[in-house]
Amino acid sequence: MPSMPRPEAVTVPDSVQAFLTGTALVAAFTTMRPDGTPHVAPVRFTWDADAQLARVMTVRSSRKARNLLATPGAPVALCQVDGFRWVTLEGTGTVVTDPERVALGARLYAKRYWSAPPTPSDRVVIEIAVDRVLSLNA
Repeated sequence: MPSMPRPEAVTVPDSVQAFLTGTALVAAFTTMRPDGTPHVAPVRFTWDADAQLARVMTVRSSRKARNLLATPGAPVALCQVDGFRWVTLEGTGTVVTDPERVALGARLYAKRYWSAPPTPSDRVVIEIAVDRVLSLNA
């Protein structure tokens, strides 16, 4: 799969980096269905500051993956909330099937959540190329 053009680097303050990589919280992940309505699902995710990518492990048959496969390069949002602190990562979501990138996503997930993700045969990783970061109290 060819790499997508990257947006300009976003500035992510250290406090936001810490919030995204610290406590193993879940986030609400929003994609758009083909009919234009939002699909929001709770997910575990990882944040890769160097690559400016958030990653979500899932299966190809999931609604979130099917939404992105139906509209490649679609905008997505991932919002992690802890009380009155929150960070939303906005960007472009891509379903990735490359075994090395899926394995990387699984390793990062296991490191953050202290357990490996499930290993179904149709496992994929959604990579979110972040181009906007919104936050409050983080």
